Amino acid sequence: MKAKHIIGVVLLLFVCAAFADDDGIAWDSLSASQREVLAPFSQDWTDIPAARRQHLVRGADRLATMSPEQHAEAALRFASWRALPGERRALIRDRYEIYRRLSPTEQRRIRNNYRRFNRMDHDRRQKMRERYRDMTPEQRQRMHNKARHRHRTPVRD
Repeated sequence: MKAKHIIGVVLLLFVCAAFADDDGIAWDSLSASQREVLAPFSQDWTDIPAARRQHLVRGADRLATMSPEQHAEAALRFASWRALPGERRALIRDRYEIYRRLSPTEQRRIRNNYRRFNRMDHDRRQKMRERYRDMTPEQRQRMHNKARHRHRTPVRD
């Protein structure tokens, strides 16, 4: 086989792999209950990235297993999410991606701090928010660094 033919075959394989690698879920392959839940996305389904489509389908499947109370709570959360401005949703998604890349230890530390913060009385939480809001970016960074080092577990030999 000549070099030109080999290059052509390799390029063809790359193109085919790119299309096959999509792993997108076709609208027609969804079950009736999935299509019902995902109906608001039907018009733009083919424009939604494959990973996002998979995420939406998993969410629709989770919704199918929920009790009526859980379903109602999820609907309220989703409605409040949709009511947020697009920039705010994008910021939340970005922060979630940062969180997902953290080690399990760091994620656990953040969850514990969040729980501890939520157990505080309203006035104390408000004072902490105000104090944080009034900090300079440098002060905030120092505080984050200090907290990160304080919560590390020592390595044992």
